[in-house]
Amino acid sequence: MMCCSLFVPLILFERIRGPLDRPIPLRACAACCNHARVVNGLIAVSILDSLSMTAVSSSQETYDTIVGQTKITFLLQAIRDASAAEEVKQMAAVLLRRLLSSSFEETYPGLTLEMQTAVKTELLSSIQQETSPNIRKKVCDIAAELTRNLIDDDGNNQWPEVLKFLFDSVNSDSVTLRESALHIFWNFPGIFGNQQQHYMEVIKRMLVQCMQDQANPQIRTLAARAAASFVLANEGNSALLKHFADLLPGLLQAVNDSCYQADDSVLKSLVEIADTAPKYLRPNLEATLQLCLKLCADTNLTNMQRQLSLEVVVTLSETAAAMLRKHTAIVAQSVPQMLAMMVDLEDDDEWAMADELEDDDFDSNAVAGESALDRIACGLGGKIILPMIKQHIMQMLQNPDWKYRHAGLMALSAIGEGCHQQMEAILQEIVSFVLLFCADPHPRVRYAACNAIGQMATDFAPTFQKKFHDKVIAALLQTMEDQSNPRVQAHAAAALINFTEDCPKSLLIPYLDSLVQHLHVIMVAKLQELIQKGTKLVLEQVVTSIASVADTAEEKFVPYYDLFMPSLKHIVENAVQKELRLLRGKTIECISLIGLAVGKEKFMPDASAVMQLLLKTQTDFNDLEDDDPQISYMISAWARMCKILGKEFQQYLPVVMGPLMKTASIKPEVALLDTQDMENISEEDGWEFVNLGDQQSFGIKTAGLEEKATACQMLVCYAKELKEGFVEYTEQVVKLMVPLLKFYFHDDILSDLSYKRRGGGSMPLLLECARVRGPDYLTQMWHFMCDALIKAIGTEPDSDVLSEIMHSFAKCIELMGDGCLNNEHFEELGGILKGKLDEHFKNQELRQTKRQDEDYDEQVEESLQDEDENDVYILTKVSDILHSVFSSYKEKVLPWFEQLLQLIVQLICPSRPWADRQWGLCIFDDVVEHCSPASFKYAEYFLRPMLQSLCDTSPEVRQAAAYGVGVMAQYGGESYRPFCTEAIPLLVRVIQAADSRSKETVNATENCISAVGKVMRFRPECVNVNEILPHWLSWLPLNEDKEEAVHTFDFLCDLIESNNPIVLGPDNANLPKIFLIIADGVANESVKSEDACSKRLANVIRQVQVSAGLWTQCVSTLNETQQKAVQELLNTA
Repeated sequence: MMCCSLFVPLILFERIRGPLDRPIPLRACAACCNHARVVNGLIAVSILDSLSMTAVSSSQETYDTIVGQTKITFLLQAIRDASAAEEVKQMAAVLLRRLLSSSFEETYPGLTLEMQTAVKTELLSSIQQETSPNIRKKVCDIAAELTRNLIDDDGNNQWPEVLKFLFDSVNSDSVTLRESALHIFWNFPGIFGNQQQHYMEVIKRMLVQCMQDQANPQIRTLAARAAASFVLANEGNSALLKHFADLLPGLLQAVNDSCYQADDSVLKSLVEIADTAPKYLRPNLEATLQLCLKLCADTNLTNMQRQLSLEVVVTLSETAAAMLRKHTAIVAQSVPQMLAMMVDLEDDDEWAMADELEDDDFDSNAVAGESALDRIACGLGGKIILPMIKQHIMQMLQNPDWKYRHAGLMALSAIGEGCHQQMEAILQEIVSFVLLFCADPHPRVRYAACNAIGQMATDFAPTFQKKFHDKVIAALLQTMEDQSNPRVQAHAAAALINFTEDCPKSLLIPYLDSLVQHLHVIMVAKLQELIQKGTKLVLEQVVTSIASVADTAEEKFVPYYDLFMPSLKHIVENAVQKELRLLRGKTIECISLIGLAVGKEKFMPDASAVMQLLLKTQTDFNDLEDDDPQISYMISAWARMCKILGKEFQQYLPVVMGPLMKTASIKPEVALLDTQDMENISEEDGWEFVNLGDQQSFGIKTAGLEEKATACQMLVCYAKELKEGFVEYTEQVVKLMVPLLKFYFHDDILSDLSYKRRGGGSMPLLLECARVRGPDYLTQMWHFMCDALIKAIGTEPDSDVLSEIMHSFAKCIELMGDGCLNNEHFEELGGILKGKLDEHFKNQELRQTKRQDEDYDEQVEESLQDEDENDVYILTKVSDILHSVFSSYKEKVLPWFEQLLQLIVQLICPSRPWADRQWGLCIFDDVVEHCSPASFKYAEYFLRPMLQSLCDTSPEVRQAAAYGVGVMAQYGGESYRPFCTEAIPLLVRVIQAADSRSKETVNATENCISAVGKVMRFRPECVNVNEILPHWLSWLPLNEDKEEAVHTFDFLCDLIESNNPIVLGPDNANLPKIFLIIADGVANESVKSEDACSKRLANVIRQVQVSAGLWTQCVSTLNETQQKAVQELLNTA
């Protein structure tokens, strides 16, 4: 219900009001009194724990029905009500700030100008008159939020009075007013809008003055936080950061002082600067690092303060690694601090017998130190960190105190990823030393040794497995026999899982008997313990170890199948208690992996019983709690069963699909929170956050997202395996998957975006499934996908996901063909691809700029190379999309292509990096192949660069150019004849080069050979065929480029079938050589039975068979492998 007049001002004024001017009181008309009672009722109900949730819910519903403008009025009235309890006023302030934050456009602009003026005035008056520090601070937050929303698009602050209030308050004798002004500025440092430059000196003086207020530590602290907030808000303005550099010493002093006053707020601000604006710290970097190390070492401070101090150093190693590498002496001092934290462990007599593994205590010093070591090693690299830490670790491993040995081993685990290259060189020494500790007298040291082995097995795979398989397997199996320390046993089994996951099959086979025997003995013993004592930890890990061994051994696991399957089925049947959910889930996983490993034939006798067990669990699926670990295991197991059973699995889809779709449809909770809201939410509740700046954070509750990703992956698996058998579900899956393309979270929050990759990757598979329903159904489904795919290409920020979506889009176009894109699609797609190419060039320029930076070093170059590879990968996907468009639309699409032409021409400029030239030429190759003879109108742009590129120093560029010559000959038409002639000697020169068959150059050489063949085949008038043909025959077969190999064999068949005298030789003297070429091609799988030329090659061989003498002569030149290949060709073609 709207109010006739919410505010009746007593004074109308034109001048800017000062902070001590008399405020405008609020008066409400009678029509609004009921709303006031409702709002105040809600506030009261919300803070009184004794009231029922029904009352809270009822008040909330009533509150939600009140018009937004009315809410503003009465929330402000409640704040200003001197008779109200502080809790009521506090809740009113929180609600008003949230209202302005989330619903400003829906509420505030609807107020009359008079009412708006009154709101502003009341807020400033409340700040001046409120006696409660908590309430005053919350009103400052409201004022900051209102100001944030009153900065218009041109940067004008539409509340100039707040700026005067700010200046007057900062210069006031009142400490509370100075605090309030600083709090507002801290909350919204952009408060000056487009006048910021004008007031720059004033802002600086204000901050300096307050940071030097020796009489009031709270003012110094607030000023430091405000200065940090201002720096963060302007992190991209290097001139401003330089101008404010002399504030940093005062800020560092405030960090130090506030920590010893039990306040870590300024320290947290320093962490944010290290994360977002690290170069601001450059002038005082050494002082910053020294301060942080001093605080970290001070055991009188809280653990959190010490960890935050270390966090500054670690964060800088990630955000400004090159800058930090110039201060290695100080960085070296941080390493012992991290190791000292890792020693901060408590003796726990019950530790080794624990049957429930608690999550790591992330607040503990030990976990914080280990995490810091991991991150700083990744950030600064092994060249810096390994020499700093190696000696410390060796000393710790020789310490009689188990905590030091434990910390030393955990440190080795932590640095493996970051120090990979350097540790690999001394891996023999490290592994030999670590294995000794598998027999350490203390169980937690043995546990840490297993941890190090498991981590190295992952970090250094498969080198680790190849070099140390004998010693590592023996040590782990021995440690797994530690019956008196189940937790150590379990961790040894976990390390074995890591080892076998990345172990080459051939290495594992010799150990299968021993592995299986040990695992079976332990499984039987632990199964008995489960029945007698209810302990399950070791059994959970052993079951997964069995699964991992089977997964690697594959069909070699068949002899051991009957040893395990009965017990595994028994566990699934009987482990139905809630506390055994994880064991049951892992056992389901184990059964399905064993089934997949041994194959359908061996598994089928048990398949029916296993399926019934799974179906029973599936029937109970709706009764499972959302966090039941069985859910993800079940989903993956069904997909494996689908792979095992093939088409026979289709009958189970009605049971499987419901729960699978439910899991895939999980919608996570998300929230946009400001700093005040963040204080009330813990990351331990499953929320993860990323700071968006401007006092705001984006949060997502990550529970269920891993299951969502798994479910999406399984849907893709069903579509791939069952094809048309999945058609009944394609529509509902498409409706689920397409919206996932817009499902975006910041990669700092969620690194696993596989649900989106699966969403994008599923589209071509779903179209394949839908084909069986006919063209109309297929087209309808494509129309539903197409817009979303194009938009996702334009907006997706994650490069891995983007490349998958682009690849899928290209595949979809190839599948749908001509006519699948309308004019609007082409217009949008053209703009997006142009944007991707522009971005590609811009990123290259940025990298060149970074190479001029004063902090540039070889590690920075490595990082830039990684960025470059990432960009090039996206460029390949642009090429994929253009290929699909050209192959589907032919020359009709050339007018559309012209908007991209100059950008593609830019790619093939001689000054561009080789990858640009490679993919630019590939795009022009497609233009020639699919759009000729019309393609010749662009010849002036690409022909000369293409011919010159045949002799390029880069093999990849030569390959692209050679392919282009081949398609010119095959598809180009008459206009290309002179260029085919010109290309032949250049191609021959490449083929005959001394290193033409090296690993790096062979693909380019084979494309050159194929191109020569295509010119002879399709443009014989351009070349002296009789002269070139004997050479060409001597260059065969092609073994690396399978696609071009088929072209060459096709041409060879033409020549043989036409009895070409040069190819056959006098009296068929060349037939043994031809036999050898064919046999080599088949043996190397250059020709497969499904290739059209395979039948023609088989016929050539059969004709030779007719002549016994000739057959014997030809076969005698072949080795055993080649003879088998010839026989296989005859049997299959």
